[in-house]
Amino acid sequence: MTDRSRPSARLMDGTAPARRLTEATAAAAADLRLRTGVTPCLATVLVGEDPASVTYVRMKRARCEQAGIRSRHVPLPAGTGTSRLVDVLGELSADPAVHGILLQHPAGPDVDERAAFEAIAPAKDVDGVTTHSFAAMSFGLPGFASCTPGGIMRLLDEYQVELAGRHAVVVGRSAILGKPAGMLLLGRDATVTYCHSRTADLPSILREADVLLAAVGRPELIRGEDLKPGAVVIDAGYNPGNVGDVHFASARERAALITPVPGGVGPMTIAVLLAQTVEAAERQLGLG
Repeated sequence: MTDRSRPSARLMDGTAPARRLTEATAAAAADLRLRTGVTPCLATVLVGEDPASVTYVRMKRARCEQAGIRSRHVPLPAGTGTSRLVDVLGELSADPAVHGILLQHPAGPDVDERAAFEAIAPAKDVDGVTTHSFAAMSFGLPGFASCTPGGIMRLLDEYQVELAGRHAVVVGRSAILGKPAGMLLLGRDATVTYCHSRTADLPSILREADVLLAAVGRPELIRGEDLKPGAVVIDAGYNPGNVGDVHFASARERAALITPVPGGVGPMTIAVLLAQTVEAAERQLGLG
């Protein structure tokens, strides 16, 4: 049952802050171009023609144009192996005209995705997928955050969510979402618990979360009755049917703040990717 005595949660809209960040990024790209004559360039690499991946890449390339970032697309046929993909990423890493590299994932069953990620030069890892980026982020050193976790942190700041001393529960432990998100939360003095497919009695842990990040990829796994009243709920899941990992209707009756799906985390992810591409260009030109 939901608690009808308290108002529904306030929505954490990611569209407006993402638009403002993109506008700031466009201004930074224009300033860089004025000062140096260089237009920041993001290379997107796509293996195969998975419809969802094709759509994501097309969306990211369109956002690049809006932000004054040049987009270079490198399509590779389905069945491309690890060796060929590593060579392509190495060539892009060595190209001074390319400032950021995005490998759209999943890259397919024929690819060792970790080996492919590691072929991206850390200076151009604007998606924050290499072990170098993860280590730098974890230790608070210069580098690039994984884009979705980085966007989540910006969204929490946008809604003035205090993290120090609060219990943050991350459901999911992927290398580019759950794990880095937990490290970023830890870096902001939250007490972090990771949960995953082998966590015993998940609902009891969820009910202790002041801040809950759902990033497990299972549609509507988490329901309102699993939440601590007044929790902040970040739904980073995106499943068929435009549903997240949280059952939105019931969770909204119990949470204080909640992200919608779509329109919450997604726009912030792309905005951070663009911002980090311009930042990478500035650093490579000795201006950052």
